[in-house]
Amino acid sequence: MIKINALENFVSWWLKLSHMIAVTGATGFLGHSLVPLLIERGHQVRCLVRPTSDAQFLIERGVELVCGDVREPAAVLKLVDGCEAVIHAAGHFRFWGKYEDFFNTNVRGTHHVAEAARQAGVRRFIHLSTVAVVGAPKPGTIIDELYPCAPRDAYQQSKLDGEGVILHHTRDCGLPAIILRPGAFYGPYGHYAWNRIFFEDPHIRRLPLQIHRGQHLTFPIFTPDLAHVIEAALTRGTPGEVYNVCGPSITHHAANEVIARLLGRDTHFINAPQWGMLWLARLMTLFGNLVRHEPFYPINLATYVFYDWIVNSDKARRELGFEPTPFEEGARITLEWYRKMGYFRNAWPQRTRAK
Repeated sequence: MIKINALENFVSWWLKLSHMIAVTGATGFLGHSLVPLLIERGHQVRCLVRPTSDAQFLIERGVELVCGDVREPAAVLKLVDGCEAVIHAAGHFRFWGKYEDFFNTNVRGTHHVAEAARQAGVRRFIHLSTVAVVGAPKPGTIIDELYPCAPRDAYQQSKLDGEGVILHHTRDCGLPAIILRPGAFYGPYGHYAWNRIFFEDPHIRRLPLQIHRGQHLTFPIFTPDLAHVIEAALTRGTPGEVYNVCGPSITHHAANEVIARLLGRDTHFINAPQWGMLWLARLMTLFGNLVRHEPFYPINLATYVFYDWIVNSDKARRELGFEPTPFEEGARITLEWYRKMGYFRNAWPQRTRAK
């Protein structure tokens, strides 16, 4: 009887291990939506977590943790050992910094994860890149997966170089990898980039600024939608292919109007001149470089704010079942999270509604 029980326990352990998914970047913005979804769908999950990261939500869900960083080959090998799939969502993303600040995580770290996955013989590898690798979009053009890439800053270049690592492992080493290029993240658990510019700056910091009367187009992706696409890509899509994953483009003005209406606020946006914001960003960046601290408005932000981002995600719709959440619904869910976290306790005056 003892031997039978031991055999049953071994078989149960092996079945769970053989369906294990390794995840990097689990404690980040996307990870807070991705890992709970994977668990909900019945996947066994093992996450690489840095010692300084807050992994409490992973511990509460019974996720297996490996302590380490993508820059550490030994930790990565331990992460992927025995896993059937890898989701590489870890990345260093800022609007400020030198190439070497991004290289170790976005390029070398990607190589470590891809090489470990190849050695482990995983069935599927999903790499998270970004639509931003294209650089600065040409006016009036639509960005599909064949749009030529011309990075404009160190972060964009490092992400494109990271894609190159994955394509090398796919074409030359047989790694069954899919590259996803998401738009600008928004949703619960985020405080940087899109969330900061459209939710926090106008309505928490009370800096309601917009350029060109808010007519430029932005390219948001609701993080829970991206999590669903990643989970679908575990079994769908074609290895070696690149997929844009982005909701419909929306003007800055329209996004601001929706968020203000959902909050019930009269938020009058200041139409700042482009030349003035560019000079301010240059001065802030110069000072930030001197004190070695990211400025509030780094000059690299201009690529994302002063251009029209029109992204085509039809390929992801067809092959990965991507269905973007309407922006108003995604914004409502995001604002509910902000309220839950107590960010709107000192709200601006509500609109006066006619009786």
